[in-house]
Formats: sequence, C-alpha cells, structure tokens
Amino acid sequence: MTSSSTRHADPEENPYVEEPPPEFEPVDELSPETAERQADLLRSAIREHDHRYYVEADPLVADATYDRLFDRLRELEAAFDLDAEDSPTRRVGGEPVDELETVEHVAPMRSIDSAKEPDAVREFDGRVRSGLRKEGLDPDDLRYVCEPKFDGLSVEVVYEEGEYARAATRGDGVEGDDVTEQVRTIRSVPGRLRGDPPARLAVRGEVYMPREAFETYNEELIDRGEEPFANPRNAAAGTLRQLDPSVVAERPLDVFFFDVLGWETSEEDGDSTRPDTHWGDLLAFDDFGLRRTDRVERVDGIDAAIDFRDRLGEDRDDLNYGIDGAVITVDDHAARDALGSTSRAPRWAFAYKFPPRTATTTVEGITVQVGRTGRLTPVAELDPVDVDGVTVSRATLHNPAEIEALGVNVGDRVRIYRAGDVIPYVPEIVEKRSEGTYAFPETCPVCDAPVERDGPLAFCTGGLGCPAQLERAVEHWARRDGLDVEGLGPERVETLREAGLVESLPDLYDLTVADLADLEGWGETSAENLIAELEASREPPLDRFLAGLGIPDVGSTTARALAAHFGDLDSIPDADEDELREVDDVGPTVAESIRTFLDREENRAAIAALRDRGVDPEPAEVTGGTALGDAPLDGLTFVFTGSLSVTRGEAQALVEAHGANATSSVSGNTDYLVAGEDPGRTKRDDAEAEDVPVLDEAAFADLLDEHGVGWPPAPDA
Repeated sequence: MTSSSTRHADPEENPYVEEPPPEFEPVDELSPETAERQADLLRSAIREHDHRYYVEADPLVADATYDRLFDRLRELEAAFDLDAEDSPTRRVGGEPVDELETVEHVAPMRSIDSAKEPDAVREFDGRVRSGLRKEGLDPDDLRYVCEPKFDGLSVEVVYEEGEYARAATRGDGVEGDDVTEQVRTIRSVPGRLRGDPPARLAVRGEVYMPREAFETYNEELIDRGEEPFANPRNAAAGTLRQLDPSVVAERPLDVFFFDVLGWETSEEDGDSTRPDTHWGDLLAFDDFGLRRTDRVERVDGIDAAIDFRDRLGEDRDDLNYGIDGAVITVDDHAARDALGSTSRAPRWAFAYKFPPRTATTTVEGITVQVGRTGRLTPVAELDPVDVDGVTVSRATLHNPAEIEALGVNVGDRVRIYRAGDVIPYVPEIVEKRSEGTYAFPETCPVCDAPVERDGPLAFCTGGLGCPAQLERAVEHWARRDGLDVEGLGPERVETLREAGLVESLPDLYDLTVADLADLEGWGETSAENLIAELEASREPPLDRFLAGLGIPDVGSTTARALAAHFGDLDSIPDADEDELREVDDVGPTVAESIRTFLDREENRAAIAALRDRGVDPEPAEVTGGTALGDAPLDGLTFVFTGSLSVTRGEAQALVEAHGANATSSVSGNTDYLVAGEDPGRTKRDDAEAEDVPVLDEAAFADLLDEHGVGWPPAPDA
C-alpha cells in the first residue's frame, strides 16, 4: 500500500477512496458550502483512483463505481459553478483550437546516438570511460541505467508548484507544438503531483497507444468505414496533433515518463532537492505519481547493459507497448555533466537497437500512387501479416525498375521488411506463384495522362491538371520552405478540392472567407486566418516562389541559386538548358528537369494565372554566385542524402549561411556526403567512386561543432 503521506487522498479522511457510498443525496438539497467540500473530496479521490488504475495497475474500486464518482463531480461542478483548472473532469477535452502554437522547451530534447551491433555499444562505453578519466573522474565508479527505448511520440510535460502547466511535442528539439490540452486528457498524466515536488519540474515522456487498445481502435475505425492507422506510433502521433482535445480524450493514449528536463527548487517553500543520479530521479517519479516503466535496471558494466537489451528483446512480443531497443545512460549526474553533449546528442547515453523484423506473406494486389511531382510509386497490397506486433497490409515497391528487378507480381509469396521498424518494403520473393512480372501502367491511374519513364522511375505527365498532383502541389506551395502558408495541411487541401474551390494552384488566391467558413471542420476564425496567410504570401521572395512551384530536383538551395543568378522571374521561363547550367548547383539533370517543367503548357499557365491574381515575386539581388566569403565553413562543399532530424533544406541553408556550398550531386569537388536514414544508393556509390567521405548525422554534427557551428539549426536559421 502506498504511504498516505504521498497519496492524493487519505482513505481515513476521504469517504470516496476505498468504500464510496452507494448513493448521493440530491444536488438541490446541498448548500453551496457542502457542494464545494464534496467536490474537493471527489477530485482528490478521483486523482487517487486514476493513479492506482493507470500508474500502479491496482484499482481500488470497480469501473462502475469510478464512473459514478466522476459523474457526480461533473454534476456538482455544473450545478454550483465549481469549475477548477486541475479538475479531473477537464480530461474530457477543452475547446478546439485553430492550430498548434509553438513553445520553447525548458531544456533541449536531444536525440541519442544508436547502433544495432554490440561492438558499437562497447565503443560507446570506451568513449565514456576515456571521457571520465580526462575529467579526473574514476571510471571504476561508472554505473549505467538501462531502460526500454519506446516507440511512441516524445513530449515535454511541465509542472509548476505540483500542478500540470503545459505539454509540448519534441519538435526540432528546441521548440515543439503546444499540446497542453491534448495531453491533459491522458489519464496516466497526473493533473497534480503527489508528495513534495520541486517548484518547477519538467519531465520527458513517451506518449503511445497500447497494442491491444490500438487493435481495438482500428477495428472500430474499419467498422465505421474509416481508414485504420498503419501502426501504434502513427496512431499516437496523429492523435496527439488533433486540434480538438475531445477527440484525443476518446482515444486510448498512455504515457511513460523517463527523464528530467528541469528541476527548479524554491528554498523558501522547502522543496525537495534533485537526486544525484538518474536512478534517484526515477524513484522520485514514483513519489510524484509519474508513471514509469518497471523494465529498468541499474548495472555495473557494459556487458550487463548488453545482456539487459538481449533479455528485453526476448520479452518484446509480450509487452503491450512498442519498443525498438534499449537506452543505456550514465547514472551519475556529475559524470553526465562532465561528459557533456554534442550539439545533437548527449555523450552519456546510447541506444542499443533491435534488428528490424521480417515476415512472409502474399501479394494480393498492386496499386500505384501519384506523388507531388507526378512520380508514380507502386504499392503491394498484402495479405495482412504481423511484423513485430504491427499488422502490415501494404508495402512499397519503390519504382517500376524495382518491380522488374524483383520480378514480382500479384500472387507471389514475398518477404516483408520494416526499415527502421517503421516503413515496410519487399526485399525479395520467397516463392514465385504467378506467371511473369507486374505490367506497370502506361497511363496515370488518377487522370489517365500518359506515363513517362525516367531511368528507374515513372511519372504522370498530367502536371497540375492531375488531381493527385494538384493536392500535393498545394501542400508543397504552403510548406515552410515554400511560401510558408499556415493552415493548408493535407486534410484541408483535400476538402478544398472536393468542394470544387481549388482546381488549380492559382485558385487559392480566389478564395474568400465566405467560401471557407461553411466547410466542414472550418469556422469564421480559421477561414479569416487562412485568407490572411494567403494575402501575406502575394509578394514572396523569388527563391521561395520557385521552391513552392514544386519543380522536380529544385529544392530551396537550387531555388536560391536560380534567384541569385537570374534576379527576376521574367528571365527564367525562357532560359535554355545551357543558360540554366551556368547557375551554381544546376547540372545537366536539374537543367533538364527545370526545362521540362517549364515547357509544359499547364505549368506555364499556372504561373501566368498566379501573376494575374497578384502573386508577384520580389526580385533578388543578382550575385552571379552564392559564395559568402570568409566564414567558418568557407570553401567546403556538402551533399545531403536521406532523412535527417531536420529537413534537408534546413541543413543546406545552415551550411550555406556559414560559407559552404550545398549541391545536389556528388562530384570530385564534394568535400563531404552527409547521409541520414535511408540514404540514396546513387549518391553513396558516387561518393565511393570519388573517394568522398561519408558522414552520418552524428559525425556531421561533430564536424560542425569543430567549426563553431551549432547543430541542429535553430528555427529560422
């Protein structure tokens, strides 16, 4: 039994904890004073019941009794106007918001280095011990804390004077989306801490959807004719970003807390001081009523940490939550402080990840999706199969060349591989059961325009006249590295197209508040906000206008180079490939992509129509190049491939801002290829052929650090 000194409600003083009365007296017979006293007791009791049920998994009362207490509290608050900011009834969800605001974290929420091989873990241990010796600390005193690496959505939760104050997603590690009202609805997140917490406590947690709850919820979605979530992580992330907290409250989210981001005491109030170790932090979580996993151990050596991960892997399928490895952290805070961090990751933590899971199943069909640039991506529709606790029913086949290389067709038995335990794809055929290979369509499955092959890839030639390309083109136009129009996410763009309001990109600038206000999911405020955003985008910088058009192979870096070279929009549409190749970062392939895009009648018409509607890009200063002179990275040339913790455009902008060049292809002039997750094969092969060093994100961050450049880039850097 939990000590009464750290409970939300003492059963000897609160009648609603262990043996609540079977009935309540009528509300109209209560005085205001009695009602307020009863409401206070009910709030305390419900907090205690929430803790016992969601944190300790040891409920004190039956569900029906809990519901009766909860309903009584709501009845009292409504009848006597007793609304309280920290009341458990607030968990049903507050008012919907038009968008998620951005807030700064109490402390950076860094990622951690990881590997799947034990040798890399031992190398981490070696670096830690060497670092401690350099700082005058005895590595023989080193202890590690080992915990599961959760596969959910990381959040910061802040408590002030023990009361829930705010929550935010990880975002870029420095700032995240404000999800205070959304996280408030998660019943395992206490609205008030127990015991003696510090004046301000910021903790890091992982929001997830339990596997059993995920399966049940997906079944409900299917029954309603709605699209199910692909996996529990997507379900948690998609739910937490809902703008309506009441929607979040209806979905089965849970949380584990695992780290302290900030612990501020107040001497006059006699607040508890922070423990000296991470292990002590976790024990304090128990006192405060913060839910944490019980799958945690403190060990004396790296071999014991490796053994912890291996044992955790054996139990992985029996857990009701997703994990993709174990996190190994130095226990002592003083040792952590001495080891410090790079700009990206702490030097005192490491993730020993599990190898990806595979399974075999049958291809029941192949569908072709149309992307923003018209690229056609084939997707295998599968006989659903469980891969690491996730039901996989679709997997990418990448492109027509991949289909031809595999020789895959409907009916074949194939192996499914989840890259990074997230993205399923087909690496091989296990048993050939069909005749021949799938015949890739010669016309677009959405608009019936002819399909063109470009090496291993295929593209729809319908341009912005293709509905699928239109929706993605509008989304791309509105992106931060385009014209930065807030309020135009995928769901809203789809709504606008289906309502017949946006049939081409220029139609955005014909929209009115009256057009939008009556649409489902919109209101007067959100309509006015979007119109204001569109009005503000009518005079964009030339490079953003070019990036927003979605020209294949033209990202923000190439768009800046084009703007700097040509100066104004009028000079670009008729430039031939030779003139385009005079631009820094534009080689033969990119020049051909630009020329092909601009030669299509529908694209030229869209640009003309945008200008007719008053979208007039601001001319750029013609520099004839992009060199920035003497700067920390002056003279270096980078190429980026794969997924980084920020967009590639942000990475390119950062190195360019400090004097480097960022190009799209590897050559003999390239100094470094920076390879994130799932890097492109061509660039890695080119780097090997040209003897260009390949850096992962951690090594890239260290290189920048050596030159005095921080990573990741600050917002708007």
